[in-house]
Amino acid sequence: MPVRVSEFSWQQTPATVFLSLPLRGVCVRDADVFCGEIYLKVNFPPFLFEVFLYAPIDDEKSKAKIGNDVILFTLCKKEPVLWESLSMPSGRNWENIFSEKLKEDRVPAPRTAGSIQISFTPRVFPTALRESQVAEEEEWLHKQAEARRAMSTDLPEFFDLKEEEKNSDWLKDKGNKLFATENYLAAVDAYNLAIRLNCKIPLLYLNRAACHLKLKNLHKAIEDSSKALELLTPPVADNAKARIKAHIRRGTAFCRLELYVEGLQDYEAALKIDPANTVVQNDAEKIRNIIQGTILRSHE
Repeated sequence: MPVRVSEFSWQQTPATVFLSLPLRGVCVRDADVFCGEIYLKVNFPPFLFEVFLYAPIDDEKSKAKIGNDVILFTLCKKEPVLWESLSMPSGRNWENIFSEKLKEDRVPAPRTAGSIQISFTPRVFPTALRESQVAEEEEWLHKQAEARRAMSTDLPEFFDLKEEEKNSDWLKDKGNKLFATENYLAAVDAYNLAIRLNCKIPLLYLNRAACHLKLKNLHKAIEDSSKALELLTPPVADNAKARIKAHIRRGTAFCRLELYVEGLQDYEAALKIDPANTVVQNDAEKIRNIIQGTILRSHE
């Protein structure tokens, strides 16, 4: 524990305080002096002197002189007034005053509140923009917009139709419902009318190909599947499922015509789009076995 020094002398004028503190034989190099506006400290082991001054001083103008085993302080008052004592009166929490002063000097002002506006790139496709093929996707969207604009409602056979019956999307939905009830001929009629209205929508040909497969119109199924694939370009993530269906339906029609090599090519094309599709994998393997069996029989 340091030994606190209580023996000192001081004098004052209205502007200045003169404080004399004995060093008690300590080397000048060992004396450590700290002076603030209201706090003075001298540490010269094992002795310690500290005081909370009666009033603030100008610590930049104040001076300390060490020599002849004494430290002489010349403290310049901030206000020219005589002090009642060197230290602050007892009964007040001067330590808190000192700590508040440090806080004022060191703690920065709080930041002002604000808001940041964040905008995101609009996306039509499910893939992230950095993972997509931007040029191909833009071309696909352009084709879809052209298809929606290519309506032919001014043809004579459409004059007697209701407004909803002149909508290709409404007709497509109607065809889908007829297909679900196994009314394939009526579904074909709905798709035919929708295609007359708009011949640029690939799903109309794709759905009509499914009807032709059910009706065993195999050549028409191949024709519609091929037209759907022609419109499903460029190949992007948004039309991947439709391309798979088109390849499978055309491949199925080829196989029913016993054109197994052509059918296998379509199934393999579907697997390139979705390599993990186990159903397509199994069907493709069956077609390979049929082809191999046909080759073996032809050599016997």
